[in-house]
Amino acid sequence: MQKYLQKAVCNQLTRASIAHFGQSQKPPVRVAITGAAGQIGYSLIFRVASGEMLGPDQPVILHLIDLPFAMAALNGVVMEIQDCAFPLVQGIVATDNQAVGFKDVNYALLVGAKPRGPGMERGDLLKENGKIFTETGKFINDNASRDIKVVVVGNPCNTNCLILANQIKDIPKENFTAMTRLDHNRAQYQLADKLGVHTSDIRKIAIFGNHSPTMVPYIDQMTAKNHKATVDQQWVTQTFIPTVQQRGAEIIKARKLSSAASAGNAAMNHITTWVNGTVEGDYTSMAIPSDGSYGVPKGLIFSFPVTVKNGKYSVVQGLPISPFYQGLLDKTIKELVDERNAIDHLLK
Repeated sequence: MQKYLQKAVCNQLTRASIAHFGQSQKPPVRVAITGAAGQIGYSLIFRVASGEMLGPDQPVILHLIDLPFAMAALNGVVMEIQDCAFPLVQGIVATDNQAVGFKDVNYALLVGAKPRGPGMERGDLLKENGKIFTETGKFINDNASRDIKVVVVGNPCNTNCLILANQIKDIPKENFTAMTRLDHNRAQYQLADKLGVHTSDIRKIAIFGNHSPTMVPYIDQMTAKNHKATVDQQWVTQTFIPTVQQRGAEIIKARKLSSAASAGNAAMNHITTWVNGTVEGDYTSMAIPSDGSYGVPKGLIFSFPVTVKNGKYSVVQGLPISPFYQGLLDKTIKELVDERNAIDHLLK
């Protein structure tokens, strides 16, 4: 495996390829993906390389990071990227050394995490991932670009992000987020299907809380085709919310594998919106460091409805919270506080 260690595969653009993309004047940005040889990483890498995440005129250098045992498989992924001859890919770094992997990186999609094994309690999973994200946080702080934007995908992503951000001393904490865009996308489809409209017609919905079965799909301000839309409350409580909350488990039951393509897609959506901004009159869902909004304890990594402009997100304030939704919020807040307490020793 040593021959793969710190391997840098530089696949320089040919002049013909550059001409094909109209002589892009933008300098390349560096995009890191951890767990790059895994299912989600594989579903994500080629879309990033094609320009779908950052735009058709944005060259990229891919930093693909995985564990030593996965380096042979990762080398195969590198060969496939080369064989695609992506015009925007100006270089590939494939490594199991995080100092190399995060060097000067501008965007990081942290997919790799320890999965929950048979009989493993959530507290045990938090502790195991705590070690991983403590180390990763230090490497990002010491090596990455000072303006890096990070999304944690690996579960339990909210608290993994909390652990990660605690290690950061020299980069703004607001640059560290966790992914609830998958839950947002799931909710958007269920509502569009119920109302008989396209997913793009559904606006002003959000996910509050943890990326877990306690998440809160909020739809009280929903519009469809720019008009206020309502759905039957019984359907909301008995079908819609449980479907969104349990969708991941249903996919595992059906596929015998966890969500991969949809998770990779959501991670890419998260970064794209962070870079390009939200649509006027709409918001999205991001798990971010709480500033105390909606009674959420400060510092928790909590999903809120946010608007994004010029690369900066802002929590949507003043949404009406009914007693029904407040009860759900209280549960997800408690879960995240309990998770924080379980790894409190890592935050000191």
